[in-house]
Amino acid sequence: MKKINKYSAKALFSLQILAFVCLLSACKKNEGYNTQPVSTDKTKPDVVTNIKVTNYNGGAFITYNLPNSDNILYVLAQYKINDKTSRETKSSYYTDTVKVEGFATNKPYEVTLYTVSRANVKSDPLTVTVNPDVPYYKLIKPTVSLTTDFGGVHIQALNPNKKEVGVILIAMDNSTQALEVSDQHYTNQDTIDYSVRGFPSEQRKFGVYITDNYGNISDTTLLDITPLFETQLDKTKFTVYRKPSDSEIGYGWDLPYLWDGKIDGYSNGWHTNPGTGKPMQCTFGIGVTAQISRIKIFERPLEYAFFHGNPKNFSWWGSTVDSPQDVVLPQSAPVGAVIGDWVNLGNYRYPNPPSGLQPGFTNQADEKFVLAGVDFLVPATAPAVKYLRLLVHDTWGKGDAAHLMEVTVYGKPQ
Repeated sequence: MKKINKYSAKALFSLQILAFVCLLSACKKNEGYNTQPVSTDKTKPDVVTNIKVTNYNGGAFITYNLPNSDNILYVLAQYKINDKTSRETKSSYYTDTVKVEGFATNKPYEVTLYTVSRANVKSDPLTVTVNPDVPYYKLIKPTVSLTTDFGGVHIQALNPNKKEVGVILIAMDNSTQALEVSDQHYTNQDTIDYSVRGFPSEQRKFGVYITDNYGNISDTTLLDITPLFETQLDKTKFTVYRKPSDSEIGYGWDLPYLWDGKIDGYSNGWHTNPGTGKPMQCTFGIGVTAQISRIKIFERPLEYAFFHGNPKNFSWWGSTVDSPQDVVLPQSAPVGAVIGDWVNLGNYRYPNPPSGLQPGFTNQADEKFVLAGVDFLVPATAPAVKYLRLLVHDTWGKGDAAHLMEVTVYGKPQ
């Protein structure tokens, strides 16, 4: 018989252990670590040694030397991140570092380390002190601003490290006479800039705080704010204001259908004529001078949802003069840019299908989303206008024709 050297024997033993672990994994969901005993050796393992701590924002790395034993399975760290929440993290015997995170503030915290054997026997506890730096949610909080907006408030903050945080808006509820959560906005974007609307134009107490993935919350900024007045503009006053640069109409879907209140997808809307190229645009009067707060658009639903000529990227322009002169507007311009008699009110992108499906393979939930319409907010700093121009940059179908079912405009008439 061929003699097996000690290295081959060790490899064979490792393969046997691996096969055993794989067999267990096939029978039970893997939660990241196998806590079932894989050894009959009940000896209490030694503690880790040579502890080093590297702190960072909201957490720390604890590096150590493992005991010299083949019976070690993992290192367990147990700790409290705030007055209420306890956490534990594990690090396998293949590494020499355990990560502890989610601490509520920058102060000393005690972390208890255990070495755990393959028979699920813990070592004696070993206490380590970490001093995490200021957690990111607390770094974001001082940058928060809460200001008045049409029908609500405008929230801004900076998140330069692009961490996952929640921005929570609370507002006084007239029925409960208590501050209730009104909106929850979760993001990892570096710039937080959005509005929450739907409130009457009356003074109300609003507050905003920042939270993280671990349930920590910052202090709350509280302000008494009166939302700006907002109403739906009267569509019976809308008028066609066709100019030479506007797109040709296709299939009889003329501009007045854009404000006739029909969004079912079986009626007519606005449709440009294919083959006439860009720009794909239309121009109309709103019958009053108004500071626009938001424009709700209803794209063509049913099989056209997120497809065909439904706008994907587009801009709204407005004019404050009585009879604005025509001009060919650029396909790209910053918000607030003034070209001739026209000012850029905003550049927009229609949201992706809520289902997450690829355009062209959308489901009924996506069609329902389109039928509900989507609001596109206009900055409160925009001037009051008398005319609107829609400029479609590209469509979901990437063609040279655009279509919409309906437009609803909100704002404050002068």
